[in-house]
Amino acid sequence: MDAMTDGEANFPLKAEGHGSRRRFLRRSATLLGGLAMSEHLSAGEHEDFTASQEQRRKELWRLLGDLPEPRTPQAKLLKTTRHDGFTLEHLELDLNGIEAVPAYLLLPDQRAPRAAGLLYIHAHGGDYPLGKEELLKGHEPYIMPYAPVCAAKGLVTLAIDSWCFGERRKDGYDGEVDTFKLMLWKGQVLWGMMLFDELQAVTYLMSRPEVDAERIGTLGLSMGATKSWWLAALDPRVKLCVDLCCLTEYQEFIKSGHLRNHSIYYYVPGLLKHFQAQEINELIVPRPHLSLNGRQDWLTPPAGVERIRDHVLPLYAQYGRKDDCRIELFDCGHLEIPAMRRLVSEWLDRYLASPHP
Repeated sequence: MDAMTDGEANFPLKAEGHGSRRRFLRRSATLLGGLAMSEHLSAGEHEDFTASQEQRRKELWRLLGDLPEPRTPQAKLLKTTRHDGFTLEHLELDLNGIEAVPAYLLLPDQRAPRAAGLLYIHAHGGDYPLGKEELLKGHEPYIMPYAPVCAAKGLVTLAIDSWCFGERRKDGYDGEVDTFKLMLWKGQVLWGMMLFDELQAVTYLMSRPEVDAERIGTLGLSMGATKSWWLAALDPRVKLCVDLCCLTEYQEFIKSGHLRNHSIYYYVPGLLKHFQAQEINELIVPRPHLSLNGRQDWLTPPAGVERIRDHVLPLYAQYGRKDDCRIELFDCGHLEIPAMRRLVSEWLDRYLASPHP
């Protein structure tokens, strides 16, 4: 598929030969080496870097297994409920043609006629029944509810149940493992199927008449954080990426000896032959990216967070947008602390929220 147009997801149609890949990697290495020597990108370097990102996105998609054919998402409204400051649509979405995807759409009472849209992506935490409810209830002790924040800022917010969670749960951890194994037999990858649904959810969110399709953000903690930065890397339609408590370079994570602390969904066959986490995060440049992590968090070894930060910040600077990327470590574990919440609120205001009508 050619370069993405508005409202289209960029899925690769076929793999390129090894010779093509080697040539691309040589071109990328030369390009990035040149960028490191220059203070700012020229117009030509900008175009070359963008083309390199597009090629790498296609390569990343190809690692995610056999995905469903992209479709125009369809929605069934099940009911509407009133809450303090917002209306909640209870939806059933057809995103993948395999199983229905329960979802919430939060419509603030006070919002611009064409409001910014936010995809809120729930965590894992072994809490398989929770799913999209995290938007409304939070997930103690890790994160407090974001629904009041989204309503107050006038953000039309969508949250879906991921594979194996919420109304899509199978049988807890055993159901997640069974789903992973069955998909693998079929040539699918659970992580790829999860990301496909989230990308299709972005497509649905953009289609809503209440939403300004040019202002779409993602936000999540833990599994939701990893989905947020992967999704932003894969889909340039995401204009703001906010991820909490789940960013690190894979090699540093391996050194930490904590591979068992991520569930099986996290692991993509062959990934490390093609990508490190810093190279995935490079695909977000120069769109705004806020990543907040804990120094005491066994899922975010500090050296891995700093390695990604030191790789991508110079690229933002070369775009003249060094303030549009912030990757921080806080003295905490695997949870959002008040200082993190304040920064998230500031970034939502700066890059998404509109003045109320």
